[in-house]
Amino acid sequence: MNQVRGIFGLTQDDNIGKIGFPAVQAAPSFPGVFPHIFGSRKDVRCLIPCAIDQDPYFRMTRDVAPRLGYMKPALIEARFFPALQGESGKMSASDPNSAVFVNDTAKQIKDKINKYAFSGGGATLEEHRANGANLDVDVPWKYLNFFMEDDSKLANIGREYGAGRMLTGEVKAELVALLTDIVGRHQKARAQVTEDIVDAFMAVRPMHSALKR
Repeated sequence: MNQVRGIFGLTQDDNIGKIGFPAVQAAPSFPGVFPHIFGSRKDVRCLIPCAIDQDPYFRMTRDVAPRLGYMKPALIEARFFPALQGESGKMSASDPNSAVFVNDTAKQIKDKINKYAFSGGGATLEEHRANGANLDVDVPWKYLNFFMEDDSKLANIGREYGAGRMLTGEVKAELVALLTDIVGRHQKARAQVTEDIVDAFMAVRPMHSALKR
């Protein structure tokens, strides 16, 4: 309890749920939570993909794990995925314009990117041509870095946009086309998923392939 308070800056006045939550967050790091998969084994290491905001939980977990007889979990820390409004904003289901959702239509994706995706381009065409785009704050550029698989095309867009030879509208058009294709393919695949498939996937069951080395 003292360790949790020290890491997260909690006090005696905080709700007990705040103090208990880090243990809940840490529990899936250990194979003992999944006896139907790992049995009584303790020699299975957990790999956790997460963003930097989750780091304190698992640093704590790595410290505690050996005392519980488990291996320390390993982390892969990813970059934050910004809201459409930029780094100062936050994606939220309560704000439909803060993100592109997997059930958005092609028109919704286009409207969101064109209207709400924060641009690092110049305020005027002349300013943009002269100074280029600020790629450090440009949300369409950041999204392309996550989703565009063609590295040479991505690098070219970065050079042209950063130099002012490519306009914000052109970059947004690239992103709209890319996200529309990705979301469309996801929606088609999702439409093939039945309740029986979901039940089979979520069922508690032995997973012998997970134990193969």
